[in-house]
Amino acid sequence: MKWLSTIIAFAAMVSATPAISQTVFDAAVAEPDQTTADVSTNELRQVINAGNTALLDARPPMEYAVSHIPGALNVAPQPGRPAHLYVSDVAEVGRLLNGRKDQSLILYCNGPFCGKSKRLAAELAEAGYTNVRRYQLGAPGWRTLAGSAMQTEVQALSYIRKDPTAVWIDAREPTAFASGTVRGARNIPASRLKPGKDQGVVKEAKDDGRLPMEDHNTRIVVFGTNGDDARAVADAIAREAFHNTSFIKAPFEEVQRILTSP
Repeated sequence: MKWLSTIIAFAAMVSATPAISQTVFDAAVAEPDQTTADVSTNELRQVINAGNTALLDARPPMEYAVSHIPGALNVAPQPGRPAHLYVSDVAEVGRLLNGRKDQSLILYCNGPFCGKSKRLAAELAEAGYTNVRRYQLGAPGWRTLAGSAMQTEVQALSYIRKDPTAVWIDAREPTAFASGTVRGARNIPASRLKPGKDQGVVKEAKDDGRLPMEDHNTRIVVFGTNGDDARAVADAIAREAFHNTSFIKAPFEEVQRILTSP
């Protein structure tokens, strides 16, 4: 991918300076003449763990629902804009932040070549927001560099099930899986995960065909008894270089109801 090659080259250039230790995980696009500062993947991880910054997905609601960085929020679009000039509604952002224009806020969209977060950042600056930054690597950067799965909302399940290539992973125990699951689902129980790469049930799933070894970009969606189990399995799969992995927080019964409805 062109954008990732650019990031790696940038990281290598910076790391050549003795005074700075830099990796691709610490790199940022650093596009010139921007109204807001950029953050790296490692910085975004730290921000999410700290929990004192609002993370806003600047993409359309359905795209957000299909897969977003866990913990990210989303607002309605600005009315009257054509699709190629999509931008979130600044008034909706204000309502989300309870009018606090000094609230720490990070925006992201679809990577360095996507203009959605850039347009929103400019409009927020014009509206008086003083603490806005951007994760310019966006959703593609997070999928590739974070070692963490994306999150899928139940609103998107009817859309995703139209994808015949999607792989559905049931993270429940084998006995629960055997008693009934969704059509075509494969079982990777959370209880059999082991730390590290190529370990436990994930290694077995790579070898026996439960995971799509011929195309690591295949859409993989994980559900389970609860969101914690689903996320644990999804994160383990993402760390095996399956870049299009997401989890569903909703309980199994709700997922099953949606995926089996007409």
